[in-house]
Amino acid sequence: MHKRLTSPGAAQSGVTLIETSVVAAIAAVLMSVVSPSFDGLIENRKLDGVASNLQADIQFVRQQAVLRHQPLRLSFYSGNETSCYVAHTGNHGDCSCDASGNVACIAPVQHLKTVAFSSADNVAVQANVSSILFDPLHGTSTPTGTLKVVAKSGRAVHHVVNVMGRIRSCSPQSKAGAALASVPGYRAC
Repeated sequence: MHKRLTSPGAAQSGVTLIETSVVAAIAAVLMSVVSPSFDGLIENRKLDGVASNLQADIQFVRQQAVLRHQPLRLSFYSGNETSCYVAHTGNHGDCSCDASGNVACIAPVQHLKTVAFSSADNVAVQANVSSILFDPLHGTSTPTGTLKVVAKSGRAVHHVVNVMGRIRSCSPQSKAGAALASVPGYRAC
């Protein structure tokens, strides 16, 4: 029978510096791979959330115009550091939105709702029209327009509002050679 002899200093417990360094290197490589996709996931959620809210607000203004028997307008404003949209009565020039999202409307214009975005939000709302007027009789819209929710990376969700006041949503596909992809959950524009 052989007896194994061990000295008190031979038994090791704990982790060596080399093992710790290897684990740290593997963790760093994994983080560098996961971080860009995590940022993309956060951006997708932000774009989808803002686009969903904008779509709901368009429908809200359209419904309120019919319920109140009063023409209502959704106006769009953008500056260097901010963008916003305002639901109100009256003409486009009757309301304005400043850099902090505060709205000023001239009397007797009624302000219903404002949504503002600063540069810190990393998302903006852009429109190819200054405002859309919703008719109280049929809920139709004049003029038609494309409303864009755009992230700083360039990824976007477009809401196309037709003359009937209906909304078609899509996300532009990346152009050849671009690294940006369309936002998941939206059909391609």
